[in-house]
Amino acid sequence: MYVQGRNVLKEILENNYKVKKIYFSDSKNVDKSLKDLYEESLIKGYNCQLVDSKKLKNLSDTSKNQGVVVDIGKEFNYSEESILYEKEEPFFVILDQVQDPHNFGAIVRSAVASGVDAIIIPKDNSCGVTSTVIKVSSGQIFKLPIVQVTNLSRTIDRLKDNNIWVYSADMNGQNYFDINMQGGFCLVMGNEGSGVRKNIKDHSDGIVSIPMLNNVESLNVSVSAGVIMFEALKQRRLK
Repeated sequence: MYVQGRNVLKEILENNYKVKKIYFSDSKNVDKSLKDLYEESLIKGYNCQLVDSKKLKNLSDTSKNQGVVVDIGKEFNYSEESILYEKEEPFFVILDQVQDPHNFGAIVRSAVASGVDAIIIPKDNSCGVTSTVIKVSSGQIFKLPIVQVTNLSRTIDRLKDNNIWVYSADMNGQNYFDINMQGGFCLVMGNEGSGVRKNIKDHSDGIVSIPMLNNVESLNVSVSAGVIMFEALKQRRLK
């Protein structure tokens, strides 16, 4: 899987994320910023190669690669489910069959900004981490554990057994600002078209809703997630 851009590389370096190879432009006209990234990559022991602009474009399918393309390997390095039970009073987000990589990436970026400890996704019928997800997240995904699980209902039950309250986003629930999101808390966001599945809602502790005016029935899943995640940030960190 290939990703491009300096912000993505900066996050990879900052978080010591293991990658297969980093390709840099061999142009003599590269700026100091790219030279510094190249030097830092070498110092940190990454496998680096200087290539021409045509090679970079072929690797990234775009000329707008900012002079760097990263081969992160065949697949993104997902975190083990065991990390979900290591921290007291964590804040998690579950994405129940979210399909659009742009939504996934946008949610990741907001999740990092609002202090989410991990994102949980199902292995099947769900968007995994792709180059588009990484790009939309501006590389922020390398700061955040992404956990793939085979059975969301079972995972939710385990979270609840570990004193984590689980709320699914849907209509006709409690207003998000009336829910106590302090302590262990997990927000479930659903599929773009059908929302959170019934069996997932049945395993949740409750339903959380965003009140809306002018007969608007729903928001984009990444927007809804952002609204609720930043309410959690306010309750957990800013008081």
